[in-house]
Amino acid sequence: MFVQVGTMERLAPGATAGQLFFYFIMYSFLGWVLEGSYNLYSKGSFRKEGFLKGPFKPMYGCAPLLMLLAGELAPPWWLFLLLGLLVPTGVEFASGWLLQRLFHKQWWDYSGLRCQWQGHICLRFSLYWWILIMACVFTIQPLMVLLYRQIQFLWGYMLPGAAVLFAADLLWTCRTRLRGREEKDLELGQGKL
Repeated sequence: MFVQVGTMERLAPGATAGQLFFYFIMYSFLGWVLEGSYNLYSKGSFRKEGFLKGPFKPMYGCAPLLMLLAGELAPPWWLFLLLGLLVPTGVEFASGWLLQRLFHKQWWDYSGLRCQWQGHICLRFSLYWWILIMACVFTIQPLMVLLYRQIQFLWGYMLPGAAVLFAADLLWTCRTRLRGREEKDLELGQGKL
């Protein structure tokens, strides 16, 4: 399974779940580096609180995967470009909405910017995500395919450990954040006795 623009593959032929998970982990890690770098530039500190404790930003893993899978359908170029705007924006909105509903916390807030919706998304950052997703699909992804081919054998052994670490981070984070939310609700008199 692959999409070609010119002669560059987007997904290696016969992409497996393990390969897709590799891309997800790599893009999630690169998202963590990007956000940390942006925070260092804008606030003077690389450390920015994210949902997970480990070095992953899952939104940055989901959007490229969805775009790569959309590319498998070989849409017309104009539709693929439009999806490049809508998919990351949709992932950002869904993530922000879900995190706020589950944990009563908003990790980012665009409400002070023009053309925003519920503080979760705004036109300015949607355009940034569009540029970023196009760079991912057309520049970074061919390099990811090459990297995966180089370490494919090793990744077969690393995959279970990577999956366990990611799942443990997700479960631990959800558990501690939900417990913190319940304690906060009790302090405010809103929880169960």
